[in-house]
Amino acid sequence: MRKRAAALCGAAVVVAGSFTAVPAGASTLLTAQTAQTSGAAKPAWKKCGTADYPTLQCASLKVPLDHAKPNGRQITLALSRVPHTAKKYQGPLLVNPGGPGGSGLTLAGFVASTLPKAVAAQYDVIGFDPRGVGASKPALDCRPGHFDPVRPDSVPSTPAIERANLSRAKSFAAACGKKYASVLPYINTVSAVRDMDAIRKALGAKKINYFGYSYGTYLGAVYGKLYPERVRRLVLDSIVDPTGVWYDANLAQDYAFNDRHRALMAWIAKYDATYKLGTDPEKIEAKWYAMRAALAKKPADGKVGASELEDTFIPGGYYNGYWPYLAEAFAAYVNDKNADPLVEAYENFAAVDASGDNGYSIYTSVQCRDASWPRDWKQWRKDNWAVHEKAPFMAWNNAWYNAPCAFWPTDSLQPKNVANGKLPPALLFQATDDAATPYQGGVTVHRLLAHSSLVVEEGGGNHGISLSGNACLDEYLAAYLTDGTVPRGHGEADAVCKALPDPEPLSSKAASTSSRGSTLHGLLGFRG
Repeated sequence: MRKRAAALCGAAVVVAGSFTAVPAGASTLLTAQTAQTSGAAKPAWKKCGTADYPTLQCASLKVPLDHAKPNGRQITLALSRVPHTAKKYQGPLLVNPGGPGGSGLTLAGFVASTLPKAVAAQYDVIGFDPRGVGASKPALDCRPGHFDPVRPDSVPSTPAIERANLSRAKSFAAACGKKYASVLPYINTVSAVRDMDAIRKALGAKKINYFGYSYGTYLGAVYGKLYPERVRRLVLDSIVDPTGVWYDANLAQDYAFNDRHRALMAWIAKYDATYKLGTDPEKIEAKWYAMRAALAKKPADGKVGASELEDTFIPGGYYNGYWPYLAEAFAAYVNDKNADPLVEAYENFAAVDASGDNGYSIYTSVQCRDASWPRDWKQWRKDNWAVHEKAPFMAWNNAWYNAPCAFWPTDSLQPKNVANGKLPPALLFQATDDAATPYQGGVTVHRLLAHSSLVVEEGGGNHGISLSGNACLDEYLAAYLTDGTVPRGHGEADAVCKALPDPEPLSSKAASTSSRGSTLHGLLGFRG
């Protein structure tokens, strides 16, 4: 990463606002009167505001299960909207939190309330639950309670442990096939993209603006590939590498998450006065693995075994705002033999409820259908042991999370080549140390999308970085959504923003967490 930093941008770190800019799609301003299409059913919007997002509205839209058969079986998509209030109307801004399997209904309220008011007022901010997710119908839940504790140790150190984990993966795949045989062939990225275009049509818009995080970046890139003439603005934050969809992408994650876990260990070492776990990150990491071994033998409160411990700390790889809570739980267990904070952290960050079961059902359904996966478990065993040797933190946990794809009851599609020279300038955001979507994904998509601009958060390790408290990044976003302005540089990136400082311990008077950051990461969830 140090070598990369020097090549990022032709200039030093760019101060927000001091960039060479070009307009993108500035001539495609829409009006409420002209944004109409004859024959399309319009959503019937009803108030569904919350205390946090009082202007939120909700509606539903029927779409074909199989878009090749528009008059065949219909399914229902749940939609949300924060309507525009300004005279200048720039059309719908569809937002997606990633996953696959993430609900986007609340994200519309967050985006509308977090963007500068003058910018948000010019858009109808549209959230949606993709097919199979949340309030959309049918909502998939293949095997309720699949993640109930205590699961087998993720590391298959014995044949018996491997068999137990394989049994879980096979059972989940079989349950999905049994419950949703008629639906699974149509739960995939391309079908979700067709749904997005149905939403566009129902909204009466000739073009859409789109803002996607994580997996939502792949969704947006595929939409742009299939419908380039219908894209007005395109914002992609924390970018999936489309050349690794999905088996290779998950292996790449393992190395990046291991690095982020070690960054947490180094952060804990910095605050030895608070956590009393030592000042040597490697020795602290050894204590973490000793804690893991102890929990494998005796799970805390009958809930937190070795696998659940990994589940609890993986969110720290997505968002460093969780580090103080994880560090306190770690220290209490090691220093005081007190597992209560660890159990609390598990319940807050890792325990899977019905919504999580639904999200995982869609995650597997989309990823297993989108692309080919090895069907020979020997390949998985070989690859994941090789990764584990160098990056043990999440290697096997991630392998079992994706293992149903080795036994999935549908065949696989071919991933889309998202290379695109027909789009208007797109705006890309990527942190250099992002674990869930490693940095190379941003560089790759920047290269594949002609005319795109890449804004890099140097030294940042969080996943989902715009609208998360970094004013430099947010100024680029606001400029782009205002009039299409994008930065243009001469290096690997078009602009670079410094990352926000890491958090401080909860006991510190200086401790503060970005409320916007924690809210956003609660909406994005984990695993992409």
